[in-house]
Amino acid sequence: MEHSSSSDIEFRTSAEMAGLPFSEAVRVGNLLFLSGQLGRDNSGRVVPGGIAAETQQTMENIKAALARHGSSLDRVVKATVFLADMDEWAEMNRVYVAYFPEHLPARSALGANGLALGARVEIECIAVVG
Repeated sequence: MEHSSSSDIEFRTSAEMAGLPFSEAVRVGNLLFLSGQLGRDNSGRVVPGGIAAETQQTMENIKAALARHGSSLDRVVKATVFLADMDEWAEMNRVYVAYFPEHLPARSALGANGLALGARVEIECIAVVG
């Protein structure tokens, strides 16, 4: 994992995100801003199986990224969900809420004209660290 900082801002990346044109996360004070995650497996491909499978893999990727940077799902305070098809909102939501058994973060959800790699869902979040 690499860190570069400018005063109290840390730009963080990891081997999992190497070569991409953005930081995996940026820490400002005790807040961690996690870049959008897709339902990609270890090969870098979006998992098959539709919105439920993609949402589950996306949430697992978020969980792992948060852990790499000193936080966890129970410290997420805000999430933004991007969907390729808003008709899949209910199915995505059934998987998403299972990852937050203690609290539900503030959240926005919106439809997108297209997502990277042809994904059905992308989720970004803000979490507390430290």
